[in-house]
Amino acid sequence: MARILAIDYGKVRTGIAITDELQLIASGLTTVKTTTLFSFLEDYLTKENVGLFIVGEPKQMDYSPSESEALIVPFLVELEKRFPEIEIKRVDERFTSKMAFQAMIDSGLSKKKRRNKALLDEISATIILQTYLSGR
Repeated sequence: MARILAIDYGKVRTGIAITDELQLIASGLTTVKTTTLFSFLEDYLTKENVGLFIVGEPKQMDYSPSESEALIVPFLVELEKRFPEIEIKRVDERFTSKMAFQAMIDSGLSKKKRRNKALLDEISATIILQTYLSGR
């Protein structure tokens, strides 16, 4: 079975999470500079079989798109253009950053390590992926 790759797209950094081959466990993979995201994906996809992209969908409390959705739409167009064989699904990502920060606290990370925004983005991508897995 192909893996599922989740993307927490950001203007500066993008968090990435991946499932195991049985699509049971969501694990943080890495955080990359958004400017290098496509080269990272191209390289990763030569090594691993990915059958689905999950991309976070930022929404306001009233379910309307947040301002950052305007940055994500062109990314989605390019993602589909470059990898047409891989399906893309969206998952509501409201509160994932807060949940990721709380997970960092709960795991006992020091204040210094909790300031690591790259780690926060990776954990957010993992939460987005776990949300998808739990809801299917």
